[in-house]
Amino acid sequence: MTFVILQPCCNDATCIDVCPVDCIHPTPAEAPFMRTEMLHIDPQTCIDCGACAEACPVEAIKSEDDLEFEDEPYRALNAEYFDRHPLVAGALDPVTPLWRKADYSGMRVAIVGSGPAAFYAALDLVAMKGASVEMFDRLFTPYGLVRFGVAPDHPGTKAVTDIFKTLAKRKTFKLNLGVEIGTHITHEELLERHHAVIYAVGASSDRKLGVPGEDLLGSHTATEFVAWYNGHPDYANRSFDLSGERAVVVGNGNVALDVARILLTDPDELERTDIADHALAALRDSNVREVVVLGRRGPAQAGYTNPEMLALRHLPDVDLIIDSGEVATDELTQAILDADDTEPSVKSKVTFAQEVAAEGPSGRPKRLILRYLSSPTDIVGTDRVESVRLTRNRLEQESDGAVVAVPTDVTETIDTGLVLRAVGYHGVAVPDLPFDIARGVIPNAGGRVVDPESRTAIPGVYAAGWIKRGPSGVIGTNKKCAMDTVDLLLQDYLAGALPTPSHDADSIAALVTERQPNVIDFAGWTAIDSAERAAGKARERPRVKFVDEQSIMAALS
Repeated sequence: MTFVILQPCCNDATCIDVCPVDCIHPTPAEAPFMRTEMLHIDPQTCIDCGACAEACPVEAIKSEDDLEFEDEPYRALNAEYFDRHPLVAGALDPVTPLWRKADYSGMRVAIVGSGPAAFYAALDLVAMKGASVEMFDRLFTPYGLVRFGVAPDHPGTKAVTDIFKTLAKRKTFKLNLGVEIGTHITHEELLERHHAVIYAVGASSDRKLGVPGEDLLGSHTATEFVAWYNGHPDYANRSFDLSGERAVVVGNGNVALDVARILLTDPDELERTDIADHALAALRDSNVREVVVLGRRGPAQAGYTNPEMLALRHLPDVDLIIDSGEVATDELTQAILDADDTEPSVKSKVTFAQEVAAEGPSGRPKRLILRYLSSPTDIVGTDRVESVRLTRNRLEQESDGAVVAVPTDVTETIDTGLVLRAVGYHGVAVPDLPFDIARGVIPNAGGRVVDPESRTAIPGVYAAGWIKRGPSGVIGTNKKCAMDTVDLLLQDYLAGALPTPSHDADSIAALVTERQPNVIDFAGWTAIDSAERAAGKARERPRVKFVDEQSIMAALS
C-alpha cells in the first residue's frame, strides 16, 4: 500500500521533511520544484508509514485504500511523475549552510505584507537564534491570497494558515494589521528601525487584455470578482450583473476555473463555505446557467493544473463540455507529447481534455464549456457588454521552441452580458521603491532589491513572493521563495552589509500607535478569527467573514 497526494496540495514541502525514505518529490532542492503543479509520492518507495499524511498542513495525502472514486486519477499522476523523474539512489542529504547556524541576537527585520510569502519568511527568520520580526499589513486581517484568493469551496487549501498561527506564541514576532506603508509609516522610517525590510506584498492588480471594449460595463477582471466573493474590503461593494444566462471567462488558468466553478455551483453548497455574505446573496439571484472559458492555445499549454481540471468533472448538475475538434492531437502537439523532456502533467492535460470531449454532454441543467485555440478580438456593446468576438487560432512553434497561438481568418461571436478577464495578476508599485512596470515586480536579484539602472543592491531591502518573481506557483512555492530571500539577508547581515538601525526597537510601536490608533496585533486578530468562526458555527458554516472596519472593530470590542 502507498500514500497518494491529492488536489489540495500546496507544495509546502512539510511532508518532504518527515518522509523517512525520501519518496516525495520534487524537493525544494530540485529544479522542477518551483514550477511543478503538485508534489508526488513514489509508489515503489513509499513504506506506508503515514508520516506525510500526519504532517500535511492541508490534508492532501490519503492512503490508496481510502481513495474516493474522484480521487483515482491521482494514483496515476503520482506514479507517472517518477517515470519521467526516476529516483537517484544514494542522493546526499542537504547540508545546513553555516549562516543558518549563526547567532543573530539583536537583528531586527520588518516584513511588509501578511500573505504566504510574508509568513513563510517570518517563520524562517524567527527560527534563527536571536532574530526578531515585525510584520505590517494595510488590511485588518492577515493571510493575503489564502483569505482573499483561494476559492471558498477549497477549504483544505486554507488550512495552511494553522502553521502561520504558531507565530502568535513567539515573543520575537509582532503583527501590525491596519498599518499602511506610505500612509502610516514610510519605507525610510522602517529602515531606520530595522536592519532589513522584506517586501512581500503580492500582486494585487491585474494584466490588461488589450482589446477594444475591455472597459465596457459588464466587463470585469477576474481578480476583482474573486476578491468580491472572498470578502476583500476593497471590493465588497462591487456589483456584477448576473441576470444573463451566459458568462464568458477569458483565460484558462486556475483562477479562471475557480470563477467558472463559483458561478455555476449551487448557492446551497456555497453556503457551507466561508464565501462572503454579499456574494452569496447575489449568487442566489443569479441566472447564469452557462460559462464559456476561453483559452488561446491547446490543452497541452493550458494554464490550469490537472487537479483543478479534475475538480470540474464532478460538479453536481453541471455538464463539462469540450469540442473534440479543439483538443484533437495535431502534428505539433504529438511531437510535444512524444518529447523526452515533456512533463507527465502536460500529457495528462491532453488526456483529460480528450476524455471529457469523448464523454459529451448528459443533459444537466448547467454547462461549463472549455474552449481552446480561441482568442477574443473585441468585447462588443454600445453602453455595456453585449457579445464577445473571437478568432480561431492555430499552434506554431518558434525557433526557440516556444509554442504560440497564431490567429486564423475563422471568427465567431458569443452573446453575453458578463465578461470576466482572467489573464493574470500584476504587482503594484510600493512607495519609495523602484518598480518594474512591465513585469509588475520590484526589481531584484534573487530577492535583493536592486537599482534598476545600475543593478546594484539597495542595502537592507529585500523582496519575496509574487512581488519578487511575478504571479506564479501555488501557496507552498512561496515557502522556498521566501527562504531563498532570507538566506541572502542572513548572509548580508553576517557580512556587515546591512545598515545599523538609528532608532531603538521600541520606537516603532510608539510611531505606529500614534499614527494608527486602531492597529491590530496577533491577539486582536485571534479574537476576530474566533468571532468569525463563532458567527459561522451558528449558521453551520466554517466562518462568516467580517469585511469592513466597523464590523472588525465591533468584534474586537
